Amino acid sequence: MKVIVYTTPICSYCHMVKDFLKENKIEFEEINVAEDQEAAQEMVKKSGQMGVPVTEITNGNTEMIIGFDKEKLKKALKL
Repeated sequence: MKVIVYTTPICSYCHMVKDFLKENKIEFEEINVAEDQEAAQEMVKKSGQMGVPVTEITNGNTEMIIGFDKEKLKKALKL
């Protein structure tokens, strides 16, 4: 399973997603879209969203979760 979280430093929901993943011992890659415009464009292309956080979970298929949606995260991560 691969988890990528697209974030910005001042986003409180981004911190909530990262804390949730850490609490559940889920390894993830964090991409700061405030510093990486190419990654920001990639995130928008993949998710259709300009806001963060966007969590990309690849486990056979790829699921994009917008915002901090605890139930969707739990389901996608099989928690």
